[in-house]
Amino acid sequence: MVVAAVLMSGCSSDDPAQAKERQRDYCTKLGSWQDAAHATTTDEADADAGDGQGVRSPESDDTEAAAHAVVEASKRLDRAGLEQDGTDILDDTVNAVDGDIGAEARAVSYCDSSGFETLVGSAG
Repeated sequence: MVVAAVLMSGCSSDDPAQAKERQRDYCTKLGSWQDAAHATTTDEADADAGDGQGVRSPESDDTEAAAHAVVEASKRLDRAGLEQDGTDILDDTVNAVDGDIGAEARAVSYCDSSGFETLVGSAG
């Protein structure tokens, strides 16, 4: 009986260390997505000035992979109930990767208030 209680307590979302790890993971992935998305935006602007060929870049693939990773991380935060001040981190993250600058700013603000401001850039 004691073993089951110990095992169950290790999986609890009430564990502050586990909560901080989930938040750090999310903010790391948000920062990676921002880096990839902003690099892709710059590359697209450069390509528009070029020959106009519609070749899919590796950076675009990186952005998609980073977007998927940060959305998955936001789902883990959502399931663990680690949102702050009535935010909806999952919706904000999905909207951010779809190009909503306001949602990106709210996601960045979440990381700032979680203590992981150095892992993300400013929105936009």
